[in-house]
Amino acid sequence: MDTMGKVLISEEQIKKRAAEIGAEIDRDFAGEEVLLVCILKGAIMWMVDVAKNIKKCGVRFDFMVVSSYGASTKSSGVVRILKDLDTDITNKNVIIVEDIVDSGTTLKYLKNYFEQRGPKSVKICTLLDKRLGRRVELEADYAGFPVDDLFIIGYGLDFDQLYRNLPYVSYLEGSEIDDLMHKDKSVREINE
Repeated sequence: MDTMGKVLISEEQIKKRAAEIGAEIDRDFAGEEVLLVCILKGAIMWMVDVAKNIKKCGVRFDFMVVSSYGASTKSSGVVRILKDLDTDITNKNVIIVEDIVDSGTTLKYLKNYFEQRGPKSVKICTLLDKRLGRRVELEADYAGFPVDDLFIIGYGLDFDQLYRNLPYVSYLEGSEIDDLMHKDKSVREINE
């Protein structure tokens, strides 16, 4: 596979950190069951890697689709649930698995939303933590890597649904984003 952008965090670094976080979850919930709630689409690769490293807990999966970005590169601040949980979380240990904590708005909303449903606990596990983007007070319980205020792609994170399949974390620079937006607009105009 050709490299897109600079490799910010390698696949090997991600796998190593997923193993460490799996061990932390084992330590925190040994002998109990956890429900990993993957926030689609971006967190799927990260959730799978973390789940493979949880050895001392029963693990169940559920999925949600939540939007605060739309087609934009910045969060709108308005959280919309497009697909809710299929699982009753009453008295369950819930771990929300996200690709990146940026503004924190979505995760703060989800954590409060879940806490109203009577779980035993609600934790947050994120691949990336972009502290400079934070608009609300929120801490991830399990965080993979801190990142600067960049437009991150790869390992589940996308630009207009592209680049999720990169096996590493990279980022787009301002001119690359402008070029991609122009290219996408041109393709849509040709197809219309």
